[in-house]
This record gives sequence, structure tokens and C-alpha cells, in this order.
Amino acid sequence: MVDDDFDEHVDGRRVRGERRRAEIIDATLAVVTRDGAAGVTHRTVAKQAGITTSLSTYYFATLDELMVAALTSVADGYTARIRAIIDGDGDKLAGLAALIAESGGPGRDRALAERELATMAARRPALRPVARRWRENIAELGATLTDDPRAIAALVAASDGLCTAILLDNGPADVEHLRAVLGLAVAGRPVP
Repeated sequence: MVDDDFDEHVDGRRVRGERRRAEIIDATLAVVTRDGAAGVTHRTVAKQAGITTSLSTYYFATLDELMVAALTSVADGYTARIRAIIDGDGDKLAGLAALIAESGGPGRDRALAERELATMAARRPALRPVARRWRENIAELGATLTDDPRAIAALVAASDGLCTAILLDNGPADVEHLRAVLGLAVAGRPVP
């Protein structure tokens, strides 16, 4: 016999736990955006989230776990967006250009946090698998446009470089220009 009250209580705790994890991840991304990845400690994240440090460490025992969760959160969002571009009927390069352009607008904070955490992966092996996802997603998109591995690599490199340039310039980006650059990467020549 199943006690329905017990199941509801357990489900309620699970939902609250998932919500708390999400709040801690959002706080981590806020700290990365404000202070850089080097500013992330359990104490700074807990303060940002308005919780105790012990609660932060309850959900994420190590800083690597915390940073992997934060980077995964951002990567999951990009993966879903890129998957929609791949599966959609529209111009894939225009869709990718629009996504990259968001780095200079409403998506700047997330893009900056992702870029900072991805760069940190060069020194923190735990972050590497998640940090590679952006590049893998772009390569998958590129494979829908060409079967030339060099052109796919050029698209990945151009996407990385364009994102970095937009973040450095801290301003809006021209989607048509971005699409043209991405087209050059794929085709090795201007694409109409």
C-alpha cells in the first residue's frame, strides 16, 4: 500500500531542492558575471543567493561541482537553441548569426559567464566536457551545411572568434555581417 501523503511530501522536497539548486546556479552565474570565475567561492555564491555557505556546500560539495553545474546550465540553453536551428527549416547560418549577436545584447551576461567558465576549463579538467559542448554543437550544425571537416572547423573557429569579439567590443552586432563571415567560413568564399 502506497501512502499518497508521503509521496506528495517527498515530491515537494524534491521540487524545493531542484529550485534551490537552480537558485544557487543562478547566483554562481551572477558572481561570474560580476567578479569573474576567480570570484566564485561557496561564500560569495551563498551571499549572492541569500543562503548560508553550508547550504551551498550541501548542494555542491566542491567548487568544481558548482562551476560544472553553472556551465551546464548555460550550455544546455545554447544546446537547445542550436538544436532548434538545426531542426528548423530556416537559414541555419542566419539563425546562428542571430544567436551569436545576442552576445552583444540581451544574452551578454550568460555569454560572458559561459566564455569565462569555458576558458577556465583549460586549467580545470572537470569543466572540459561541458566547455566543449558549444564547439560540438556548432560542428553538428556545420555538418548540416557541408561534409568538409575543414569548413566545419572554420565555422567553429569563426563562431568562437565572433562571440569573443562581440564580448570585447561590448556592443550590438550586425546579424547580416555575422552571417556573411560564417558563410565565408563554411564555403571558403562569400555566400549569397
